[in-house]
Amino acid sequence: MKQFVVIGCGRFGKSLALKLSELNQEVLVIDQDEDVVNEISPSVTYAVTADVTAEGVLEDLGVQNFDVVIIGMSSNFEASVLVTATAKELGVDTVIAKVKDTLHGKIMTKIGADKVIIPEKETGLRLAHSLTKKSIIDFIEVSEEFSLMEIKAPKNWTNKMIKDLEIRNKYNLSIIAVRRNEDIIINPEADLVIGSSDVLSVVGKTSDIEELVNITND
Repeated sequence: MKQFVVIGCGRFGKSLALKLSELNQEVLVIDQDEDVVNEISPSVTYAVTADVTAEGVLEDLGVQNFDVVIIGMSSNFEASVLVTATAKELGVDTVIAKVKDTLHGKIMTKIGADKVIIPEKETGLRLAHSLTKKSIIDFIEVSEEFSLMEIKAPKNWTNKMIKDLEIRNKYNLSIIAVRRNEDIIINPEADLVIGSSDVLSVVGKTSDIEELVNITND
């Protein structure tokens, strides 16, 4: 289990915090809006109302003891810059900042952000999955219910034919592509043997994909 701080509880931050919590991670949410904090408080480990730009607040809240800090205040660029710099000064290993465009992303990277997120390209759910599951390479929400996920071939699937895995019957999912080195096999045949380094594109209900990832080896 990792420890995460989510600063800013807008749509992106809220979906990220809730999904991380659902994935059994320790989550501290910080926001200036007391109503927002009260609303999310029952669903996460900790929720605090605070002005993160005030001197000493981040240190007092102990963010330096967490593995990852995600800053979701892209509408307030000055605050994002200050919080990013402070978090890195406190020794936080991984700082991820949400930004509104590529230019802001470059600036945040310069001051120490380890990763920048442009909301149009990455959702809170997608980030949550990539942060908590080593086997997941990419995660795309097709709709509210369905997703496409790229995953590393589970160890217990290797050297087996797709038809023998009974993926559709067991998991209600379909493998629509297999990436093998530089080649991509679209709509793979049922007798294709899964290799240990294969990357599988799996499509289906988000809940079914999450269940698959949870019960197979990273």
